Formats: sequence, C-alpha cells, structure tokens
Amino acid sequence: MDRRQFVTGSVLAGLAGVMTTERQTGRADCCAGGSDAIAQPQPKGTKARLKITGLKAIGVTIDPRSDRPYVFIKIETDAGVVGWGEATLEGKAGAVIATINDLREFLIGRDPMPVEHHWQSIYVHSFYRAGPILGSALSGIDQALWDIRGKVLGQPVYRLLGGPIDSRGVRGYYHARAGTREELARLRENAEELGVTAFKSGIPGTYEWIETHRTIQRAIESITRLREGLGDEIDIGIDFHAKCSPSVATIICKEVEPLNLMFVEEPCPPENVKAMARVARRTKTPIATGERLVTSFGCRELIEQSVADIIQVDINHVGGISPLWKVGAIAEASGILMAPHACEGPIGGIATLHVDAAMPNFLVQEVCSGIEPARKEQIWEEWLGFPAMRMTDGYFPLPEKPGLGIELSEASLKKYPFRGTRLMPRVYHEDGSVAEW
Repeated sequence: MDRRQFVTGSVLAGLAGVMTTERQTGRADCCAGGSDAIAQPQPKGTKARLKITGLKAIGVTIDPRSDRPYVFIKIETDAGVVGWGEATLEGKAGAVIATINDLREFLIGRDPMPVEHHWQSIYVHSFYRAGPILGSALSGIDQALWDIRGKVLGQPVYRLLGGPIDSRGVRGYYHARAGTREELARLRENAEELGVTAFKSGIPGTYEWIETHRTIQRAIESITRLREGLGDEIDIGIDFHAKCSPSVATIICKEVEPLNLMFVEEPCPPENVKAMARVARRTKTPIATGERLVTSFGCRELIEQSVADIIQVDINHVGGISPLWKVGAIAEASGILMAPHACEGPIGGIATLHVDAAMPNFLVQEVCSGIEPARKEQIWEEWLGFPAMRMTDGYFPLPEKPGLGIELSEASLKKYPFRGTRLMPRVYHEDGSVAEW
C-alpha cells in the first residue's frame, strides 16, 4: 500500500467512525452531550481478561508544613491484581484528588491492559487539553495501569519497555545541602565513600529583571564555591528555578562556563521558549528544563527548536510512564538527553526509574533528598519494606518484582491522614511585586 492509499483509507475509516457515532448518538453536532456521546467501548479485537473494579485517590500528609502532600492512586481489579501510581502536585493536592474521582467513568468496568487506549481516551475525551491538574491525575492513573500490566505479564515495567540498558541500575544525584566550605568538604567525603557522582544545588535569593552587579556576583561566587568544595570529579547541576530574566541568566551562565557544570536548570521562565533560546545561544553551559511541562505535546517546541540540551519532565505531572517514554524517544531523535525531575513521593520516583532504565539517551535521575536519609525516607521504607530512592554506589537499584516492583497497604498510609492542600511559597521583591522563587 502506498502513502496515498494509506491516507485515503484512513480518511474513509474516520468518516465511517463519524457516521457510526452519528447513528449511535442521534446527532452529529460538536456539542452533543450525554452518556451516549461519551460511550467508551473496549478496543476492537480485544476481550477483557480482567476488569477494573475500583479507583481510589488517597491523600497522605507526612509533614503538615509541606506544599506537597502525596496523592497516591490505587486501581483494583476483579482478579485481585492491584496497581499503584502517584499524582502528587505541589500546591494542588485537593484539586488533583477531585479530578481523579471525576475520571472514574473512564476506567470502572474496563480492561486495564490497553494502557495507551486509556491514556488517549482520558486526554482526548476530556476535550480541554491537560494542564498540570489533569496531567497529574492522568500521571497517577497511567502509572497504576502499567503496574497492573507488568504484574499480569510477570515482568518489571522496564523490561516491558526494552530495558535495562545499564545492569548497574539508574545513575542518580542528591541535593547538595551544604553551604560552608567545611560542609562541602564533608559532603565530598561522604560522596566518595558512597560512590555518589553528582549533586544539584541552586542560586541564592531572588532576582530582578535587571539585576545589580552585587547580586549577580553573589550567585557566581556561590556556584564557584560549590565547584571548589566538591572537586572536579563530581558533576554539578545548578537550578536557577526560573528566577532570572534571559539577560541576567546569560551573564551568570557565561561567567561559570569554566566550571563545566553538568547543566543549568530553568535559567528563565520556561513558558517563553524563545526567551530560553536566547540564553542557550549565548552560553556553552548545557541548558536543562521541562519539569513544568505536561504531556509529550508540551515538549515538542523545545525539542524542535533545540532550545534545551536536557529535558527534565516529571512523571507525576507529564502524564505518567507513557508520555515520559515518548518524550525520551522524541528527544533521542534530536540528540537531547533526559534527566527526569522527581521531587514528590516514592511511587512516582520508582516509576521513573523504570523508564530511565530503558532510555538510551538517559543522563541522570534526580531525587529531592540529601545524601543522608531523613524522616521521609524512613517513612518510605516503612511503607515499602526497602530503602526507596536511595542509591548504592551512585545508582538506584532496579526492582526485580513484576510491575513497578512495589506493594503498599492502605493501612500503612492511614497513619498519615490527608490534612488538605497547602500552597507553595509566595515570594516578593522589595517593592512588593511578585518574584519567582
């Protein structure tokens, strides 16, 4: 079949589908509503072996001061196979929980195995394209469906995706929670002892659109001190957190070029691709961005215009395992690396490792933790029975059990009941105007 025949056949098939929909609903206008208009059959040629019987959104607060109480998703089936996912969204936990409950009709009574079909149905049939709230809800559902799929097929998800590429696991980095030269020296010693090869830190304070020499110099000195303290063998990423204008970001990036940073993250607000492109054109320091992007479609412009060297989408916001895998494939074809963002709970972090392990263009995986485990890591181990998102010799170990490789009980989560949404930090300049933080 040549291309013209293929396109013609596709168009005719589409017209036939429209005619079928018109006959089923009794009308063909774009605003047709009601349950008939959103009827969702099983994909053609499939026969459900098991059915989804339950969808639960579980809010969990381990720290009432935190802006990111966890939102976990549990999908139950009539065969007793359970899938877990994470939909944590900073500052919007209640909204995500409500959205998950709104999506029940897409899943209850359906076969969980055609994961891509469910993703497409939720995304397309929600009509208004996904922002971070729907994107996060979809992320948790997608992760849970992949968990079920892996358990039914008896394989870890990374093997279903064609991995692992590296038998050692997934290379990662911790956050460098050290400021003084003495603290940095201790951090370097700990890193050498534990085999940790990379850290991330940030730049201090807030930044006006046109900034003073003193403020810019303070940022440069902070980054330089970090390099001097950690030495030349450790990779360093610096998160600007979109605090700077393109001009201020460019000045800092060019000044620190001799330090050979692993990347500078979000040098300016990410919604303006052309502005970020200005920074990328003016510096040799690799540019990373993407944690605030939703779905693979949201990454297209960045990748097509070669604005970033590294894409950092977050599996809990981008739409789950499915779109993270797609973003990685698109980025690979364009010579762009992947270093996914992960600053929420353990389920999303572990789900990310599965995709990392199967991406040939994977660079490094974040976890928003220090080199020493804190209270949250202790709670994660209490829930999962192993030290989740902790590295061994600089690598996150890959699960061997099917699915995501985790089991979780609702009873263990009840010790930390949901205490509602807490807003993210609100930061202001001296004149009272709103600042990025």
